[in-house]
Amino acid sequence: MLYYRCAKAYCLCEFERFLHALTLVEPRLGPYLQDVGCERWSRAHSGGYRYNIMTTNISECINAILVKERELPITAFAEEMRSLVQRWHYERRTEADKCKMKLTPSAEALLAEQYQLSLRMHLHPACEILYTVFDGDKNDVVDLQARMCSCRQFQLDQFPCAHAMIVIQHMRGDVYDFCSDYYLSEHWKATYAGVVYPLPHQAD
Repeated sequence: MLYYRCAKAYCLCEFERFLHALTLVEPRLGPYLQDVGCERWSRAHSGGYRYNIMTTNISECINAILVKERELPITAFAEEMRSLVQRWHYERRTEADKCKMKLTPSAEALLAEQYQLSLRMHLHPACEILYTVFDGDKNDVVDLQARMCSCRQFQLDQFPCAHAMIVIQHMRGDVYDFCSDYYLSEHWKATYAGVVYPLPHQAD
């Protein structure tokens, strides 16, 4: 649990706090994770946009599924892989085609979650685009024009955090305008618009 909190922390201060707690539980783990390179597993050290995705290693995901198939001859293995991708592609295209919302279902759910969190907050404007947002005894600064928040969630995920959400609501803006196009359902549908074609038996 501490490792996941450490990996998913947006701010360096949160990362350091969880890493310190992790090291207290297992003293060897902290130095090991730092030697691996924090930018390889920590969201706070990420050098680019993450879009709320914590892994880019698709090969490891597929390897875990194709354990038995790896023992097959290469042509049979290739056919198993093609068949798997065809099935995945069809299932995801079918699911995407059913979506009638502006964003993907998971993004819409996240948007609703951020809205609920924003209800307990209040804000103080510094100017038309710069606001201090208070959440209990914590406060963060939102720059709506730059699409940045001091919590770093807004810019790393390219998606409104709860602090940005209350500012957008205050300005009567359209929250969808502040979501990256990558979250749009039309882009989800376009990803699976193609077809992975079946192949006849090799004897044919």
